Amino acid sequence: MSKKTIYLIIGLIVVSLAGVLLLQLDMIRTAMKVNEQRYDEAMQDALKLAAEEQEDKEASLIDAQVNSGFKDLRRSLRANLPGSTGGLLGPAPGADFPRLEALAQYANYDLIDRIDRELLDKKLQTEFINAQLGDDLEYGVYDNRRHEFIIRNGRRLSELGADTSRHTDLMRSAYRVSIFDDDQEVRGHIIAYSPRKSEVIFNSIWYNLGASLLFVGIILACFIYTIYVILFQKKLSEMKTDFINNMTHEFKTPIATISLATDSIISPRVSSDPEKVKRFAGIIKQENKRMNDQVEKVLQMAKLDKSKLNLNLTAVDLNEVIADAAIYISLQVEPRGGTVETILEADPSEVEGDLTHLSSLINNLLDNANKYSPEEPKIIVSTRNVSQGIEVTVKDHGLGMSREARKNIFDRFYRVHTGDRHDVKGFGLGLSYVKTITEAHNGTINVKSELGKGSSFIVTFPYRQGTK
Repeated sequence: MSKKTIYLIIGLIVVSLAGVLLLQLDMIRTAMKVNEQRYDEAMQDALKLAAEEQEDKEASLIDAQVNSGFKDLRRSLRANLPGSTGGLLGPAPGADFPRLEALAQYANYDLIDRIDRELLDKKLQTEFINAQLGDDLEYGVYDNRRHEFIIRNGRRLSELGADTSRHTDLMRSAYRVSIFDDDQEVRGHIIAYSPRKSEVIFNSIWYNLGASLLFVGIILACFIYTIYVILFQKKLSEMKTDFINNMTHEFKTPIATISLATDSIISPRVSSDPEKVKRFAGIIKQENKRMNDQVEKVLQMAKLDKSKLNLNLTAVDLNEVIADAAIYISLQVEPRGGTVETILEADPSEVEGDLTHLSSLINNLLDNANKYSPEEPKIIVSTRNVSQGIEVTVKDHGLGMSREARKNIFDRFYRVHTGDRHDVKGFGLGLSYVKTITEAHNGTINVKSELGKGSSFIVTFPYRQGTK
């Protein structure tokens, strides 16, 4: 997959995700507006019902008073007019006069005397709860004649406490309904204020908001994972392509050498000379061994991939393993004018491990130090005792690595770029193998490196398996 295709896919996913986010935000904004409108309507309805209940109660009191006056009048007439049936004493001719008189009487009362504070508080609290308008709601009754608050949250206010400057929250509130509207004036208002209005409205949509954020998060996680997989697969594809190219190159050289050696042996000029035949046969054997070693590395990593690694645990002297490996790598380093120095300070130097794999691990580290060193390699291998184990350090003064390379050197098939140098051979399996064997022995591996100054691989093995 080309970079252009990858960028196109990423662009489409980003645009789609941005579109989903914008739609979700618009839906949430619309829901907030709808819920705010419902909240305002519910608050006004609660105040209106409370005001109507107060007015209905006063109307009932007026009706009771008027009816009581008519009864007293009938009793008086029956007592002074013997034989009268009272049939002409019905309320029809002047029924409105006592009521109007009673209404005028109540209209002259102070507003505080016309309101049942206990009934008002109970009604409002009930309506607030039923409408789910939230806690901590404030309400008060404002007297238009006296231009002051007379009741706040069911309590009658004193003259000092009635000052409107003490109730600016209520004065600024838009939630208000009139109470006791007479023909000529509105006697007062019931006003409410919600300090937690925004919180209540938000809580009413938190479920939808939470679900939206959850699903957007899932989409975002899938998006990130998809990008990660695409980039990882691209990187893996590049590494496998490099591996195939390197493997082809590694096999092509010995095959060509074997072919030339074979042609030389069957040549009459060479076949008649036993010494030449022996020399060319040795070349064929050496190149064959080289090919076999390369195949063995690939098969070894394939076996590790399938988790078929079985360690043959024995007591392994790391100092001896390193000393033997140093002798072997010296045969490759010394012709280039390089040196291999061993500083074996670990005592005791034995760990529980697999001798074959530990030897291969050390050889891989030394081979890596040799390959990535300049013309005169200088390699230092040291051991020392640390807490519960032995630390092995392989240090070179070679090319070094960038920060990005240090993050990937233990990946399968990964090889550090060497710029214009093309003489570094291999499949990119050595350090991956080193890390796998280290972890199989419950050890740890770290790398310190700087471009142009070399690298240090630090491997720590526990004395006994099962401890670190």
